[in-house]
Amino acid sequence: MDTARQYQFVVFGASGFTGQFVVEELARVLDGAEFRESRLRWAVAGRNQKRLEDVLSWAAERLSKPQLKSEVGIIICDVSDPPSLDEMCKKASVVLDCVGPYRFFGEPVIKSCVENGAHCVDISGEPQFLEGMYAKYDSQAAENGVYIVGSTGFDSIPADLGVLFTRNSLQGTLTAVESILTFKAGKSGTCIHDGTWQSAVHGVADQGNLKKLRKQLACKPLPVVGKKLKKRGALFYANEVGQYAIPFLGADASVVRRTQRFLHEHHEETPVQYSAYTAVGGVGSAIKLIFAGLLFVLLSKFSCGRKLMIKYPKFFSFGYVSSEGPTQQQMDESSFDMTFFGEGYSKGKDPQQGKPDLKICTQVSGPEVAYVSTPIAMVQAAVTILKEPGSLPEGGGVFTPGAAFSKTKLIERLNKAGLHFKVISTLGP
Repeated sequence: MDTARQYQFVVFGASGFTGQFVVEELARVLDGAEFRESRLRWAVAGRNQKRLEDVLSWAAERLSKPQLKSEVGIIICDVSDPPSLDEMCKKASVVLDCVGPYRFFGEPVIKSCVENGAHCVDISGEPQFLEGMYAKYDSQAAENGVYIVGSTGFDSIPADLGVLFTRNSLQGTLTAVESILTFKAGKSGTCIHDGTWQSAVHGVADQGNLKKLRKQLACKPLPVVGKKLKKRGALFYANEVGQYAIPFLGADASVVRRTQRFLHEHHEETPVQYSAYTAVGGVGSAIKLIFAGLLFVLLSKFSCGRKLMIKYPKFFSFGYVSSEGPTQQQMDESSFDMTFFGEGYSKGKDPQQGKPDLKICTQVSGPEVAYVSTPIAMVQAAVTILKEPGSLPEGGGVFTPGAAFSKTKLIERLNKAGLHFKVISTLGP
């Protein structure tokens, strides 16, 4: 492990709503059996000393670890102050960047990490930011031996590594996968923090720029191997989960596609076709969601609409977003299942000839997605960079989770930490 720097991990944006849970999760992991004797050094970073101290006190109380307040370092820095970011990055082996929306605040952190030799993970679900940072910093990061890994939270560790897990679990060649995501909530309902909402608003607004960026990148289409995966409709009944479903609007499909491109171009692996969907319940729920989605997309396209949605998140989200975020009870009662339905060809059979003769169903499941599963995934991604440098892509660069971690033991780490990968069924000759 890289122990030459003052801190092995720095949580930047530690006093934010998501950041506080990342702090708690990192403290829990570093107090576990794997690291208890290592005495790794870590710090929290942000703009306000008092708020950072409060976060450490909060985590110390929740974990019954009063020593946190004296053991963990504090770094004062600000996205708008590049020299302060440079000082943070010079001290860190791995930066866990929790400051969003990344479209506005992400690039200065990546720039500083690349220039100062610090690896970085973030939890962005914004395709335009993720692909833009790849276009701008991949070569420089590779030259400096720095690993920048985006979308290491719920967006998009379950989807990206779920596809790889499905591929590795099939005794043959996997050629196509569909995933269907289902959310579960308890009697107290569910809620997200308005910071997450703001990222979604600006992400939808930036779709036009994303198309322009992809034209500039001019990537060749991936070859279609095996039977072509047909896209389902904007709303359909998914017999597999017994609910209506819609296409998943997050970054998963974009991230998985980039991973498949990397593995095909650098490791000559068969690219897997992928489509992502979300279950929305019965007919009534589907109609409500379609109406809300159309309103959301329409308002996101105009500056005044975005301002209204950000100013009044609870109203425009029909109560699902608040400035306070979810209660502890809501988080405790929430969970998710992401089920993968794959098909492929048995060993020795040419995928370009005939129909698939293998089917597989796998699942990734875990606790509440935004503030429990996301910190788990982010911390384990950061730990993997530090613990398994020899299993990462050679040299460095800007990567998706699947591209960075396909040869590591990250899935094993996640299974132990609370995100569970399992095979449900296989069918074939």
